[in-house]
Amino acid sequence: MLKEAVICIVIIIGILGLEFYTQNFTSKSVKEITEIFDKIEERLEENNVEDAKNEIKKISRKWEENQKKLAYYIEHDELEKVHTAIVLMKSYTETEDFSSAMASLKEGKFVIEHIHEKNSFNLQNIF
Repeated sequence: MLKEAVICIVIIIGILGLEFYTQNFTSKSVKEITEIFDKIEERLEENNVEDAKNEIKKISRKWEENQKKLAYYIEHDELEKVHTAIVLMKSYTETEDFSSAMASLKEGKFVIEHIHEKNSFNLQNIF
């Protein structure tokens, strides 16, 4: 009986540990990506195209790094929506269609925040 109790406790601690790790990683990733989205938004509002393109390259690299780890425990459709928004924002900025770039930016920002809310450990998501 003691052996089974110890095994159950170890399993529960392992699950809680992994949940804590994924929550922290998701929060950190969302914060970083959202900050870069905000910088891009500022640059596009200022019509500072070169800085916006640099920030878009930065967000593309950061997203590629984080997406590989996020794909282990987040739905791929949600991640694909963010990736699509980033690619569209990049192409619209290169063609200098800033209104469409802003729309893609807002969509990507909304989806990344939705991913965070959807996967956060709170009472609403448990029930």
